[in-house]
Amino acid sequence: MSTTATVDRIAPAGLMKPDQAAAFLNVPVSTLATWRCTNRQVLAYVKVGGHVRYRREDLEQFVADNLHN
Repeated sequence: MSTTATVDRIAPAGLMKPDQAAAFLNVPVSTLATWRCTNRQVLAYVKVGGHVRYRREDLEQFVADNLHN
């Protein structure tokens, strides 16, 4: 099963946990934490009761915005 299919199964349309978002982007979870803390990459996230969550549409937009030829 592909990573994207796994993410679709876990979080079809809602908010993703950092490990799910990391799987979607194929990066380590620690990379997402670094991006949040340093603003090295602009990737929107949501804080829900102290928990970090990512919206699928924001992840898809991040990929589109970082597409290079």
